[in-house]
Amino acid sequence: MTDWSTPRVSPVPLRPREVSLRERALDRTSPLRQLDWVLLLAVSVLVAVGGLLIWSATREKEIALGLDPQAFLKKHIINAVIGLALGCAAALIDYRSLRAYAPIVYGASCLGLLAVLSPLGSTINGAHSWIVLPAGFQIQPSEFAKLAIVVGMAMLLGEKRDGESGPRDGDVLTALALCALPMGLIMLQPDFGTTMVFIFVILGVLAVAGAPARWVVGLLVAGVLVGGFVAPHVLKDYQLDRFRVVANPTIDPSGVGYNTTQARVAIGAGGLWGKGLFQGSQTQGRFIPEQQTDFVFTVAGEELGLVGAGGIILVLGLVLWRGLRIASQATDPFGRLVAAGVVSWFAFQSFVNIGMTLGIMPVTGLPLPFVSYGGSAMFANLMAIGLLQNVHMTGREL
Repeated sequence: MTDWSTPRVSPVPLRPREVSLRERALDRTSPLRQLDWVLLLAVSVLVAVGGLLIWSATREKEIALGLDPQAFLKKHIINAVIGLALGCAAALIDYRSLRAYAPIVYGASCLGLLAVLSPLGSTINGAHSWIVLPAGFQIQPSEFAKLAIVVGMAMLLGEKRDGESGPRDGDVLTALALCALPMGLIMLQPDFGTTMVFIFVILGVLAVAGAPARWVVGLLVAGVLVGGFVAPHVLKDYQLDRFRVVANPTIDPSGVGYNTTQARVAIGAGGLWGKGLFQGSQTQGRFIPEQQTDFVFTVAGEELGLVGAGGIILVLGLVLWRGLRIASQATDPFGRLVAAGVVSWFAFQSFVNIGMTLGIMPVTGLPLPFVSYGGSAMFANLMAIGLLQNVHMTGREL
């Protein structure tokens, strides 16, 4: 007997475009599910804390000049948004296709470094490293050259041949020649800090690529010899003074040792918990030059104390750990070397920046990744994070 009390309703299949955004996000193949959220959260924390520190370091100066006290904070946010867009592009384009575009990226970076040495370049804080664009924008090509070196070396050293576990000597020589041109152009600026980053990236990528130990040891020995015998005849007097201050912190405290002396005073004054945001006497008194860029860590030390400054170091360590984890889980040598190069870059630059505020490293002008103020650095850093996410997501797809 037919039951007429309950009408039958034929199910209507949903078309793909009618699938809700929530269902797409929960799909296992969705990029949102495949992201390394721990890495993304750690970087977001650093960018946010950096904004507060930059705001504290610049507000009094801007007020004294009759300008917007939040000007640098707003620019930092704009830089982060633009960098996020660039990082998303780097994350969504399959990194393996970068092999084909690596020569273009490398050539563009070299052209940018050449443009700096032309009449288009400008000198800021003693380094001829900038190209000033209309509306007050500034570009530092050497920041993007770091990305080009990472991708270029990964391309050259990531091609494994049958029966070989590491790159040949010819591959290593080609990779070193690849790095020589941009390093030489950067030394002409002169920008010794970025050159040191290049050297550390080269060593890190060679070690992970399985290059013969003689290459790594030989490069270390060559670096010591160049630093001891060649650098004194190439570096400017003010750059040599920065090394002398590390060896003797009490030298000329009102001159060449002023920056590091004031930096140590600020960090020491913070104690355990700090004086509070916007309350640091050294920071608000503007005793430390370029505090929003090179010496932003001193703001954390004085106003957030050992706990806050230590927290920044821990979050930076978390970023490095996730990068190493991505490198270890990469499914191909190219991805593994890209991740290793990015980690080497961030690790060395963070160590140098924090070390120079503590007086154990020379002042080099290297910003603290994600925390210091600067458009070019933020763009390059977030693009590098995009590459890490790319390697992570692609590895999960295979």
